[in-house]
Amino acid sequence: MTPTPQGPALAFVSLILIAGACLLILFTLLGGAVDGNPTNQFYFLEADTSGLGNAAEISRWTFWSACRVVDGNNVCPDVSPAYPFDPNRNFDTDMSFGGRKFYLETRFGFAFVLIGLFFAVCALVLGLIALCSRIGSFLSSATCSVALFFQTLTAALMTAAFVEGRNNFRSSDRTATLGRYNFGFMWAAVACLFLSTVLLCVGGVTGKRDKSYTTRTSGRSFFGRKKSTRSRGSFIDPERQRRLEKEDSD
Repeated sequence: MTPTPQGPALAFVSLILIAGACLLILFTLLGGAVDGNPTNQFYFLEADTSGLGNAAEISRWTFWSACRVVDGNNVCPDVSPAYPFDPNRNFDTDMSFGGRKFYLETRFGFAFVLIGLFFAVCALVLGLIALCSRIGSFLSSATCSVALFFQTLTAALMTAAFVEGRNNFRSSDRTATLGRYNFGFMWAAVACLFLSTVLLCVGGVTGKRDKSYTTRTSGRSFFGRKKSTRSRGSFIDPERQRRLEKEDSD
């Protein structure tokens, strides 16, 4: 029984992981932007904001707004991209909830998640080439590593900002909880991209030893013509043999 080539198999698994990472990143982006189930359950932080300026009793922060909560769902009337987590700016208050640090972390987090999603989609497209080419595996791995870098930055920045923000709310005797879905999606996307990067690298390296993986590209020239397998020595040896036979007959 002929063993299955490792290169294409690893590339196929990587494609599934990258597609999953793209879907998870989209889920975090859709929370607060799309009014519907289940995206109205996706948020980064839920906190008691009663009495804080013009805030609702309970607020949920997403990438797009500080949403009110109605029947357990997000209600986000005013939506804008890269909405910062900064309660003082969000609700016109002067309480100490982190200030400019939270503002910068969440604004940069939004920019980084878009960059990470772009490179993840590029890695997904290049992953199709990885199914039949070692070069495709290495290109897809490089692109996937860039997506991993920016997605990790996003997850780290958003986690740092909202965990500290939650602690600040609690220190002010206010209830606050992290959104398990958004943080679960972000860190799961990091794990998927990391595994994809490793698998694509391994697939490119092991593919060098898989004849069935390499001959699809090495068996033909750049313009599609099949390479000649006849060695140059095959033209020289018969001529040399005739010359030796002639010398023996003389």
